[in-house]
Amino acid sequence: MTKSSETILKSANSWIESGQKVTMATVIETWGSSPCQVGSKMIVNDKGDFLGSVSGGCVEANVINECLELIKNKNLFKKMHFTVQDESAWSVGLACGGEMKVFIELIN
Repeated sequence: MTKSSETILKSANSWIESGQKVTMATVIETWGSSPCQVGSKMIVNDKGDFLGSVSGGCVEANVINECLELIKNKNLFKKMHFTVQDESAWSVGLACGGEMKVFIELIN
């Protein structure tokens, strides 16, 4: 486990212990240009606070929004796929030709 992952998990635990709902996003697959490697993690709490990174720019903003929706809708997990072929590629920042999959899950 990297120092960064350890810090993220300790923070997630602290948030959970304080009564917050927390999701974790993990990069599970990449292809081509991708700012973060497989295994990169980010946590998001029900207040919208986050720590770590799974991408950058619009992609990361989209992941944060989906994490908040997951909490709001009381879902357990979701797999997200971002690709340049997607009609929303320009809006989520994948115009560089990369592709990535992110798994988000509610943790406790």
